[in-house]
Amino acid sequence: MTTPTRILIIQGHPDDSQQHLAHALANGYAEGAREAGHDVRHLEVAALDFPLLRSQRDWEHGTLPPGLAQAQADIAWAGHLVLFFPLWLGDMPALLKGFLEQVMRPGFAFGADGPRTAFTHKGLSGRSARVVVTMGMPAAVYRWYFRAHSVRSLERNILGFVGIGPVHETLIGGVGSEGFSAAKEVARLRRLGGRSA
Repeated sequence: MTTPTRILIIQGHPDDSQQHLAHALANGYAEGAREAGHDVRHLEVAALDFPLLRSQRDWEHGTLPPGLAQAQADIAWAGHLVLFFPLWLGDMPALLKGFLEQVMRPGFAFGADGPRTAFTHKGLSGRSARVVVTMGMPAAVYRWYFRAHSVRSLERNILGFVGIGPVHETLIGGVGSEGFSAAKEVARLRRLGGRSA
């Protein structure tokens, strides 16, 4: 029997006023993971209250906004993170980026002395991740023509920087186009959830 994994699903769609494809995909992943016996928590970034960081000093020496304390605790709890977001202007939505900047602070995500100790003390080592990105363009165009630049940056410069790895990706393209099947993609994420990868 597979050892249960603690999975944190981070929903990065900035609009929580209605359900989007990213929500259906996350729910499918969670269902598959629970059916396989894994522990699952959800974190909805759009429902959190936090300001954007505006200075290096605040990032290095400021205090974590109270609204993010549970989010940071959930990240610490998890053995596997799954981030869902739509591609906006070629990158993750600004709200998700602002969230990651807030929670990935020195003393939590890496050494308390800031980036200088990131190579010797990665605070989130031992965790794996999957990044699930939806987009209107074909996924192959984003991967091969645009070199999946923003996902690569997230994997290397944020997740890898704090010790999270391996990081797998699922790129879902052609959203809204003729022939696109949301049900098929949800079923695929359900299978991935069952494998907790």
